[in-house]
Amino acid sequence: MISAGGIRSALAMMVAGGLLSTAPQNAGAQSVAIASKPPGKVHLLPATLETTQWGWFNNAQAPVLRIDSGDTVVLETMMHSHNQVVPGKTIEEIKKLRTDHPGRGPHTVTGPIYVNGAEPGDVLKVRLNRIVPRAYATNFNVPGMFGRFPQEYQDGQVKYVYLDLDKMVTEFLPGVYIPLKPFPGTLGVARKEPGQYSTVPPGEFAGNMDIRDLTAGTTLHVPVHVPGALLWTGDSHAAQGNGEVNLTAVETAYKEFNITVEVVKGRPLDFPRIETPKSWITMGFDQDLNKARDQTKAQTTKFLAEQRNVSADQAAKLMPTVSDCRVSQVVNVKKGIHCLNPKNVRDKEDMERLAKETSKYYVTHAKDADLNKTHHGP
Repeated sequence: MISAGGIRSALAMMVAGGLLSTAPQNAGAQSVAIASKPPGKVHLLPATLETTQWGWFNNAQAPVLRIDSGDTVVLETMMHSHNQVVPGKTIEEIKKLRTDHPGRGPHTVTGPIYVNGAEPGDVLKVRLNRIVPRAYATNFNVPGMFGRFPQEYQDGQVKYVYLDLDKMVTEFLPGVYIPLKPFPGTLGVARKEPGQYSTVPPGEFAGNMDIRDLTAGTTLHVPVHVPGALLWTGDSHAAQGNGEVNLTAVETAYKEFNITVEVVKGRPLDFPRIETPKSWITMGFDQDLNKARDQTKAQTTKFLAEQRNVSADQAAKLMPTVSDCRVSQVVNVKKGIHCLNPKNVRDKEDMERLAKETSKYYVTHAKDADLNKTHHGP
């Protein structure tokens, strides 16, 4: 990884050579705008102590960068707890980072980024162009705390792994390889409520959604709640299964997180949506997984009614036949469910749901009318 200092030195040389021009920014920001073709500029934003926050959102936080609609930002992110969760850190030390700082999340988030012209009622459209992780990552569960099974696994453990970015895999155990599919666990805008809030729960502002389908080539559409939107990202993942059941994904930091940001006016949303090349993703969050399902169903029915130009009743009947719904995560105070809804009515998502092991997959399975009971299954 190139250090922030190395980036700044290189940028200083490029500025001196006339290749770059500095962007307007607040004190403490480390960013540069690269002269580029329309529609916008490209800004570089290293992750430093001045450009990141550890574990909280606050809509009164001064922006570290100001951009225009249509601009691209190439930024860095840090590991958890301001880069303190790195190879060599023990699980006891990781637990202490949480217990010594109650009320804040573990995530380090880069931002906030102020988007000129964004106002409450608008939508911020954030396209993910490119993601380059560091060469290492971690997975851990804090002993007796958090995760889905803190009582069953009270000892806790931490594991550090090498990310093979050529083969796009990591060897998690000897002979057990996990395919890498980087995505930001947290990407969102400022909450409308004043004050300081943990980065852990997601909401109408998006945030810590942990939706593994939000990869390079996809776009987040999120309602704006305060002037400038105030965009943040962190909790950077190299891979994760649906559910994130043990507490963490394959947690890393990004050497490059390349996004293009646009303000959309006149097409308001009341809740975030994700656009993939093939689908639109609707979602819901709640401490009760059944209520998260109900919110997701309401959002999906609303979307299908708009997409297919049908009534709400028709959309509700259509949803079970076209929407592929999955548990996003169950560890963020507010649990999440998301549904993939195909853009092409003739092109359904793969809705295979396995109830027993196959030659390709190990499978555990539980079934219950109460979703809160199913994720306590085997």
